[in-house]
Amino acid sequence: MENNTKDLKNLDDKDGPDQPDKRFETIIGLETHVELSTQTKMFCGCRLSFGEKPNSNTCPVCLGHPGSLPVVNKKAVEYAMKIALALNCRINKRTIFHRKNYFYPDMSKNYQISQHDLPIGIGGYVEINMGSHTRRIGITRVHMEEDAGKLVHSGATGRISGADYSIGDFNRAGTPLIEIVTEPEIKSPLEAKQYMITLRNILLYLGVSDCNMEEGSLRCDANVSVRLKDSDRLGTRTEIKNLNSFKFIQKALEYEASRHISLINSGKKVIKQTRHYDDKTQSTKVLRSKEEAHDYRYFPDPDLVPIDIDDCWIKKIKDSIPELPNQKEKRYKDKFGLSDYDSSLLSGDFEISDYFEKTLETYNANPKGICNWLMGDFSAFLNKDQISIKESRIKPEHLARLVRLIDEGKISSNTAKSVFKEMYAKGSDPDDIIKEKGLEQISDKGELEAIVEEAVKNNPDAVSQYKAGKVKAIGFIVGQVMQKTKGKANPALVNEIIIKKIS
Repeated sequence: MENNTKDLKNLDDKDGPDQPDKRFETIIGLETHVELSTQTKMFCGCRLSFGEKPNSNTCPVCLGHPGSLPVVNKKAVEYAMKIALALNCRINKRTIFHRKNYFYPDMSKNYQISQHDLPIGIGGYVEINMGSHTRRIGITRVHMEEDAGKLVHSGATGRISGADYSIGDFNRAGTPLIEIVTEPEIKSPLEAKQYMITLRNILLYLGVSDCNMEEGSLRCDANVSVRLKDSDRLGTRTEIKNLNSFKFIQKALEYEASRHISLINSGKKVIKQTRHYDDKTQSTKVLRSKEEAHDYRYFPDPDLVPIDIDDCWIKKIKDSIPELPNQKEKRYKDKFGLSDYDSSLLSGDFEISDYFEKTLETYNANPKGICNWLMGDFSAFLNKDQISIKESRIKPEHLARLVRLIDEGKISSNTAKSVFKEMYAKGSDPDDIIKEKGLEQISDKGELEAIVEEAVKNNPDAVSQYKAGKVKAIGFIVGQVMQKTKGKANPALVNEIIIKKIS
C-alpha cells in the first residue's frame, strides 16, 4: 500500500503537471468503484472472497441462471446510505434497481443489476486539502450495483489487448459495489489524486470497505478533456479505465491531458476512446472507441421491489456515522493543542490516525510527543521502505512506552532514536532494548555530582567564560559529562548541577 503521509505544502497546484501549453485547462471527472465489506454478495448468500479457488463461491443467482431470484442485501443498502450521507448527499427516499444490459464475458447473465435514474444518493460534495487552499468537488450521484466477475488474460502483458485467451472467474460477480460519480470540475491530475486519497480516507473511517487498491476493492475510471481557458465548451473526452493506484491516477491523467493538447496543437482531433494506463511505458493505450451514447436498454428489474427509505432509517444511519477526518482534525487541535499542520496530517490518513489513537490509549500525557514521532522518524522510515504504518513492526503500546521513558527522564532523546531504530527493525519492546544494551539514562543526582565536579575542576576556562557572561560556555562542560557517561547522563539534571556548582 502506498504511504501517503506528505507535506501538505507540496500539494499546491504549482507542483502539478507541467502542461506544454498554458492556454489550456484540464477538466476531469472521476467514477470511483468501491467494493463493500459485507459478509455476503449483493443479491445472494454467497460469501465474499479474494484469492480463493476460481468459481468456488458462486450460485445460480450470481451466475444468473434462469428462474433464480435475487434478494437485496440490507447491510449493503445501509453501507450505501452511510457513504452517501458522509459525502453530503441527499438520500432518495424511493430507490429502485435496474437491469443494465450489455454483452461482456465477465457477466454470465449478460446484464448487470445497477441503479439508473433513481440512485440512492445525489448532489453531495467532498472537500480536499490542496495545501494552500481547499477545493470542493461536487458529487453527482452515489449508486448501488453488483460487481462483475474477473477475466484472467493469458499473455505476456496480462492485459486483454495482448492476450491469447481469457478465463472467467465469477467469484467476484455479485459483490456489493458502490459507484461514486463526481461533477466534471476537477482541475488537475494532482487534484484528482488528492480527491482519491481523501475519498479513501473517508471510506476507511466509515468502515464500509477495506479499500485495498491492489485487490481492486477501490478503483476508478477517469474522464479527461482539455479546453482553452477562455472557452465554455468542453473538449472531447477520453476515459481511462481501472486505475488502482494514486500514483497511476496522477501519471495517467498527466499523460492523457498532454496528449490531448499535442493533438490539438498539431491540428488533429481528439477521438472519443476508452484507454488504459501502462505503467511500464507511462502512457495510455487504446482499448476501444466509444460511441456517442451507450444504449444499455435500462429497465426496472422485475425481480426486485423498490426500496422505500423513511426519515427514521436515515436518522439511524446518520447517527451511526463515526467521527470523520474534518471532525477529528478539529478535536486534535482543541483537545490536544496540536497545530493545524499536525492535526491535518494526522486526521488525513486513517491508518496513522488510528495508530495515534491506539498509542494514546496506553499513554495520553504527551500527545504532541507521540505526534512528533509519527510525523518525523516513523514517517521517514515508512516512506523509505514504501510501507504503511499498519505493516510496520512497532506496536502502538511500544511507541507509547518509548515516549513515556523520554518524559520520565529514563532515556535521552538521542538514545531514544537508536532505541526506535531497533524497535522498527525487530518489533522489540523498548524496555528490553534498553536493558539489553545498557542504555538507561543516569538520573541519580549523587552519581552525577561527582562526575560534574570533576568536569568543572578540569575546565577552568569554561567556568571563567560562564562567569563573565558567556552562558553558552556551560555547554562545553555538559559535553564533557556526557562524554564521560557515554551519553547516558540526564542532560537537564547535569545542567542544573553544573550551574549550582559554579555559582
